[in-house]
Amino acid sequence: MDVTIFGSGYVGLVTGVCLAEVGNRVLCIDVDPAKIALLNSGGVPIYEPGLDELIKQNRDAGRLTFSTDAEEGVRHGLFQFIAVGTPPDEDGSADLQYVLAVARSIGEHMDAYRILVNKSTVPVGTADKVAAAVRDAQAARGTTVDFDVVSNPEFLKEGAAIDDFMRPDRIIVGTDNPRTGELLRALYAPFNRNHDRVMLMDVRSAELTKYAANAMLATKISFMNELSNIAEAVGADIEKVRVGIGSDPRIGYQFIYPGCGYGGSCFPKDVRALERTARSLGYDPQLLHAVEAVNFRQKDLLFKKIHAHFNGDLQGRTIALWGLSFKPNTDDMREASSRVLMESLWEAGARVQAFDPVSMPETRRIYGERADLALVDDALSALEGADALAVLTEWAQFRSPDFRMIKDKLRAGVIFDGRNILDGHLATATGLTYISIGRLPMTAQ
Repeated sequence: MDVTIFGSGYVGLVTGVCLAEVGNRVLCIDVDPAKIALLNSGGVPIYEPGLDELIKQNRDAGRLTFSTDAEEGVRHGLFQFIAVGTPPDEDGSADLQYVLAVARSIGEHMDAYRILVNKSTVPVGTADKVAAAVRDAQAARGTTVDFDVVSNPEFLKEGAAIDDFMRPDRIIVGTDNPRTGELLRALYAPFNRNHDRVMLMDVRSAELTKYAANAMLATKISFMNELSNIAEAVGADIEKVRVGIGSDPRIGYQFIYPGCGYGGSCFPKDVRALERTARSLGYDPQLLHAVEAVNFRQKDLLFKKIHAHFNGDLQGRTIALWGLSFKPNTDDMREASSRVLMESLWEAGARVQAFDPVSMPETRRIYGERADLALVDDALSALEGADALAVLTEWAQFRSPDFRMIKDKLRAGVIFDGRNILDGHLATATGLTYISIGRLPMTAQ
């Protein structure tokens, strides 16, 4: 099939390359000439494991092309995927300007039936606004061309997005036209062979499903972080509590890991947007507000532990950081806990020495060159001359470190584990102090 993807960011690229991989002819459109030039020259503007190889294979096979020509894109595909950003507005609501700009562009150029597939995360009612934007653009041209608007939310985890797309848990298709639903079912058939994963529903239910999914996952994380603070106060071990409650199949083990807060491009933005939608309708979403409030507080927790351990004296100290991205297998630092910690440390007069396997270029882009930030080549180099180590991202390479080497390098001999991924007993056996989330501090044995 012929498919057009508007937006060559995270969702657009993954969607485009995966649809091309199963044999479709995909044209990706973006308004950024530099991004398109990079893609056409073999580069990739984002980090996602396996994405660069798939882009190269499908580009070389002629199934995947990139352009800035919106008119060409509208001519090309029966399916017009909208996969542009919906950043939070000042009041927390989703900014739809880019989604509606694409809709207008499609309306300005379409001369045959098209299916507009909204892949962007958008509030309930956006499909109506997209349809209105297309009709207005057609009216300005004095034409009327048939089209449908479909809600097809993405459920991609950064770091595992390709596998998520190729082997989806579910494929949500929101449409009020049965024919359009069957066309989407045919497009997704290659990802559906084991059993039928397509779930057809009305448009508004599909739009809400995406927000509901992310809000539920964020709620589980914030609930565990709330419990972790209670566990620490009463002298319990949150990790033992986690195993105890996770064994209940009604709860399960996924997304109940305590830590120093969630980040990224989805959970914070989507919880706020759903909360804003509810308030605009006169409903007070108390639970959603609490989920975000707990997460905001949790991101400050590691700094408070560091500050307390050093009796408030951080001036001139150096803190080593392992991990800068909000989660492993991505370079995404949007709303990452590392940013909150670094900025608090700098304000307190401390210096940061950090390592992350992939996100240090992104760190440089955000913060530039500064005297109180050193980005080093490997995890051990981050420890040189540092007073303490803080672990912020659960990269696999951080899970089994040489504690004796850490002890030899750290001047104050203390680890702050913001993700509870290290073995505190091994750490203290080598003379280190180990401070984590939801457990009492462990001192050298």
